[in-house]
Amino acid sequence: MSILRVATYNIHKGVQGLGPARRLEIHNLAHAVEQFDADIVCLQEVRRHHRKLERHFTRWPDLDQANYLTPDGYEAVYRTNAITRHGEHGNALLSRWPVIESWHSDVSDHRFEQRGLLHVQLLVDGKDVHVVVVHLGLIHASRERQVQRLGQYVASEVPPGAPLIVAGDFNDWGVQLHRPMAELDLHTFDGIRLPTYPSRLPLLHMDRVYMRGLRPVSAQVPHGRAWARMSDHLPLIAELEL
Repeated sequence: MSILRVATYNIHKGVQGLGPARRLEIHNLAHAVEQFDADIVCLQEVRRHHRKLERHFTRWPDLDQANYLTPDGYEAVYRTNAITRHGEHGNALLSRWPVIESWHSDVSDHRFEQRGLLHVQLLVDGKDVHVVVVHLGLIHASRERQVQRLGQYVASEVPPGAPLIVAGDFNDWGVQLHRPMAELDLHTFDGIRLPTYPSRLPLLHMDRVYMRGLRPVSAQVPHGRAWARMSDHLPLIAELEL
């Protein structure tokens, strides 16, 4: 029996606050990711670069955020979802286990939101495990269509018997995606509500870990002032039996 510890975290591009009150949190986030002690870390809103902020913050890391956040002994995979005026950002996966291959699929639903799936194949205890990192749209109808496209992607790119984890920020304010995800044979923790947003007063269960071919063991959301300062989301940490 193998227990996989999986964390998902929307890091808000490593910066918190607005205007003159903006503060760089990427250094604190690096310590936080290390504290997860997770086998797999799924990250959303990860900056590859941002020319304006790189000039504004004197302590902006030399590395892109995915590689800066990668603890020793882990491997990082990053793919861009959105290209903006000053830079680009997307999803990342950090893994203790060997990365076999990675892919990206654009699931943007309209021109105002650029969204994508990061698909990574890992070798865990000699077994192929597939992980898809998601960050779905802000409009419910878009999210429903993106789940349909996720299903089409999984059907064509993930072997039917392979263990599969789909984790990330689902932006699912009303918890309406459980049924369409279950129709894809992707399930999460039954009867547990783990609010992660907003981080200062978490009310909404927006960050989730769904699975196929694995058994849910436990899930937790760390709380406290330090966590509330680092991002507008709290992380979710789940343990799954392979």
